[in-house]
Amino acid sequence: MRGDQPDDRAAFDRFFQTWYGRVTAQIHAYLGDRAEAEDVSQEAFLRAWQRWPDVAAYEDPVAWVRRVAWNLATSRLRRLTVAARVLRRQPLVAPVPAVDPNHVALVAALRTLPERQRRVIVLHYIADLPTAEIAVSLGVAQGTVLSWLHRGRAKLADHLSETSSGEAVTS
Repeated sequence: MRGDQPDDRAAFDRFFQTWYGRVTAQIHAYLGDRAEAEDVSQEAFLRAWQRWPDVAAYEDPVAWVRRVAWNLATSRLRRLTVAARVLRRQPLVAPVPAVDPNHVALVAALRTLPERQRRVIVLHYIADLPTAEIAVSLGVAQGTVLSWLHRGRAKLADHLSETSSGEAVTS
Protein backbone atom coordinates (compact mmCIF):
# COMPACT_ATOMS: atom_id res chain seq x y z
CA MET A 1 0.00 0.00 0.00
CA ARG A 2 1.36 3.38 -1.00
CA GLY A 3 2.03 6.00 1.67
CA ASP A 4 -0.23 9.02 1.31
CA GLN A 5 1.53 11.15 3.90
CA PRO A 6 3.26 14.31 2.62
CA ASP A 7 6.53 13.06 4.12
CA ASP A 8 6.18 9.80 2.14
CA ARG A 9 5.59 11.73 -1.06
CA ALA A 10 8.54 14.05 -0.49
CA ALA A 11 10.83 11.13 0.38
CA PHE A 12 9.79 9.22 -2.73
CA ASP A 13 10.23 12.33 -4.91
CA ARG A 14 13.81 12.76 -3.62
CA PHE A 15 14.48 9.05 -4.13
CA PHE A 16 13.13 9.19 -7.67
CA GLN A 17 15.07 12.34 -8.57
CA THR A 18 18.27 10.83 -7.22
CA TRP A 19 18.08 7.39 -8.77
CA TYR A 20 15.83 7.41 -11.86
CA GLY A 21 18.53 8.63 -14.27
CA ARG A 22 21.10 6.17 -12.99
CA VAL A 23 18.78 3.16 -13.13
CA THR A 24 17.61 4.17 -16.60
CA ALA A 25 21.20 4.51 -17.82
CA GLN A 26 22.02 0.99 -16.59
CA ILE A 27 18.93 -0.50 -18.22
CA HIS A 28 19.62 1.45 -21.42
CA ALA A 29 23.09 -0.08 -21.59
CA TYR A 30 21.57 -3.53 -21.06
CA LEU A 31 18.69 -3.21 -23.54
CA GLY A 32 20.32 -0.92 -26.09
CA ASP A 33 17.09 1.05 -26.49
CA ARG A 34 16.55 4.30 -24.62
CA ALA A 35 12.74 4.31 -24.90
CA GLU A 36 12.48 0.72 -23.66
CA ALA A 37 14.85 1.54 -20.80
CA GLU A 38 12.69 4.49 -19.78
CA ASP A 39 9.54 2.35 -19.88
CA VAL A 40 11.16 -0.35 -17.75
CA SER A 41 12.56 2.16 -15.26
CA GLN A 42 9.25 3.96 -14.94
CA GLU A 43 7.50 0.66 -14.28
CA ALA A 44 10.06 -0.26 -11.61
CA PHE A 45 9.70 3.10 -9.87
CA LEU A 46 5.91 2.88 -10.08
CA ARG A 47 6.05 -0.48 -8.32
CA ALA A 48 8.30 1.09 -5.68
CA TRP A 49 5.81 3.93 -5.17
CA GLN A 50 2.95 1.45 -4.79
CA ARG A 51 4.93 -0.25 -1.96
CA TRP A 52 6.81 2.81 -0.76
CA PRO A 53 6.44 2.36 3.01
CA ASP A 54 7.92 -1.15 2.72
CA VAL A 55 10.55 -0.28 0.09
CA ALA A 56 11.64 2.84 2.00
CA ALA A 57 12.29 0.67 5.06
CA TYR A 58 14.76 -1.56 3.18
CA GLU A 59 18.44 -1.11 3.89
CA ASP A 60 19.02 -0.27 0.17
CA PRO A 61 15.75 0.76 -1.58
CA VAL A 62 17.49 1.42 -4.89
CA ALA A 63 18.74 -2.16 -4.97
CA TRP A 64 15.11 -3.29 -4.88
CA VAL A 65 14.17 -0.92 -7.74
CA ARG A 66 17.22 -1.95 -9.74
CA ARG A 67 16.36 -5.65 -9.32
CA VAL A 68 12.77 -5.01 -10.46
CA ALA A 69 14.01 -3.01 -13.47
CA TRP A 70 16.52 -5.72 -14.44
CA ASN A 71 13.84 -8.41 -14.14
CA LEU A 72 11.46 -6.39 -16.32
CA ALA A 73 14.21 -5.75 -18.88
CA THR A 74 15.16 -9.43 -18.98
CA SER A 75 11.52 -10.38 -19.51
CA ARG A 76 11.29 -7.95 -22.42
CA LEU A 77 14.44 -9.37 -23.99
CA ARG A 78 13.08 -12.90 -23.67
CA ARG A 79 9.79 -11.91 -25.31
CA LEU A 80 11.68 -10.22 -28.15
CA THR A 81 13.89 -13.28 -28.61
CA VAL A 82 10.89 -15.59 -28.76
CA ALA A 83 9.09 -13.26 -31.18
CA ALA A 84 12.16 -13.08 -33.43
CA ARG A 85 12.45 -16.86 -33.42
CA VAL A 86 8.79 -17.23 -34.40
CA LEU A 87 9.15 -14.66 -37.17
CA ARG A 88 12.20 -16.46 -38.58
CA ARG A 89 10.14 -19.65 -38.86
CA GLN A 90 7.40 -17.94 -40.84
CA PRO A 91 7.55 -18.18 -44.62
CA LEU A 92 8.24 -14.96 -46.43
CA VAL A 93 5.11 -13.34 -47.74
CA ALA A 94 5.26 -12.57 -51.43
CA PRO A 95 4.53 -8.96 -52.29
CA VAL A 96 0.97 -8.37 -53.38
CA PRO A 97 0.83 -7.16 -56.97
CA ALA A 98 -0.73 -3.79 -57.64
CA VAL A 99 -4.41 -3.78 -58.46
CA ASP A 100 -5.03 -3.70 -62.19
CA PRO A 101 -6.89 -0.54 -63.32
CA ASN A 102 -9.31 -2.73 -65.30
CA HIS A 103 -10.18 -4.61 -62.11
CA VAL A 104 -10.85 -1.32 -60.32
CA ALA A 105 -13.12 -0.20 -63.17
CA LEU A 106 -14.98 -3.52 -63.13
CA VAL A 107 -15.57 -3.40 -59.38
CA ALA A 108 -16.80 0.19 -59.66
CA ALA A 109 -19.14 -0.82 -62.48
CA LEU A 110 -20.43 -3.80 -60.48
CA ARG A 111 -21.34 -1.44 -57.65
CA THR A 112 -23.73 0.40 -59.96
CA LEU A 113 -25.81 -2.74 -60.55
CA PRO A 114 -28.82 -3.79 -58.49
CA GLU A 115 -27.84 -6.33 -55.83
CA ARG A 116 -29.42 -9.37 -57.56
CA GLN A 117 -27.77 -8.67 -60.91
CA ARG A 118 -24.42 -8.02 -59.24
CA ARG A 119 -24.70 -11.27 -57.27
CA VAL A 120 -25.46 -13.49 -60.28
CA ILE A 121 -22.70 -11.89 -62.35
CA VAL A 122 -20.17 -12.46 -59.59
CA LEU A 123 -21.36 -16.02 -58.98
CA HIS A 124 -21.37 -16.89 -62.68
CA TYR A 125 -18.23 -15.12 -63.94
CA ILE A 126 -16.02 -14.90 -60.85
CA ALA A 127 -17.07 -18.00 -58.88
CA ASP A 128 -17.59 -19.87 -62.16
CA LEU A 129 -20.92 -21.40 -61.12
CA PRO A 130 -23.40 -22.64 -63.72
CA THR A 131 -26.74 -20.82 -63.92
CA ALA A 132 -28.63 -23.89 -62.67
CA GLU A 133 -26.55 -23.97 -59.46
CA ILE A 134 -26.98 -20.21 -58.96
CA ALA A 135 -30.74 -20.62 -59.34
CA VAL A 136 -30.83 -23.33 -56.69
CA SER A 137 -28.64 -21.36 -54.25
CA LEU A 138 -30.79 -18.22 -54.66
CA GLY A 139 -34.08 -20.10 -54.69
CA VAL A 140 -35.23 -18.72 -58.05
CA ALA A 141 -35.92 -20.19 -61.48
CA GLN A 142 -33.00 -20.65 -63.86
CA GLY A 143 -34.77 -18.34 -66.33
CA THR A 144 -34.72 -15.59 -63.69
CA VAL A 145 -30.96 -16.03 -63.28
CA LEU A 146 -30.51 -15.84 -67.05
CA SER A 147 -32.62 -12.68 -67.14
CA TRP A 148 -30.61 -11.05 -64.35
CA LEU A 149 -27.36 -12.03 -66.09
CA HIS A 150 -28.59 -10.53 -69.39
CA ARG A 151 -29.67 -7.24 -67.76
CA GLY A 152 -26.53 -7.03 -65.62
CA ARG A 153 -24.21 -7.61 -68.59
CA ALA A 154 -26.02 -4.91 -70.60
CA LYS A 155 -25.72 -2.38 -67.76
CA LEU A 156 -22.06 -3.28 -67.21
CA ALA A 157 -21.32 -2.86 -70.91
CA ASP A 158 -23.02 0.55 -70.94
CA HIS A 159 -21.22 1.68 -67.79
CA LEU A 160 -17.80 0.44 -68.91
CA SER A 161 -18.15 1.93 -72.39
CA GLU A 162 -19.15 5.30 -70.86
CA THR A 163 -16.17 5.13 -68.53
CA SER A 164 -13.71 4.26 -71.27
CA SER A 165 -15.08 6.89 -73.67
CA GLY A 166 -14.93 9.46 -70.87
CA GLU A 167 -11.29 8.59 -70.26
CA ALA A 168 -10.49 8.85 -73.97
CA VAL A 169 -11.83 12.41 -74.02
CA THR A 170 -9.76 13.47 -71.00
CA SER A 171 -6.54 11.86 -72.27
